[in-house]
Amino acid sequence: MAWLCIRAPRGTTPTATSKCLCGRDRSAVGHPKVHALIADHEAHRDACPLRTTQERRNAA
Repeated sequence: MAWLCIRAPRGTTPTATSKCLCGRDRSAVGHPKVHALIADHEAHRDACPLRTTQERRNAA
C-alpha cells in the first residue's frame, strides 16, 4: 500500500518520496530530510487509515 523510493547517486544530494494509496505523497531532499522522511514513512505504516481498516476487516 505504501512505497518509499530513495535515490542517492554517488556524489549527489539524496532524494526520497513516500507515497501511499490513502493519498499520502511526500518528498524530501538532502540527508537530514531524507532520514526524517524514512522515519515518518515507517510511522505512517502503523497509522494509515487503509491499513487499520484492512486489519479490522481481517479480524472480523
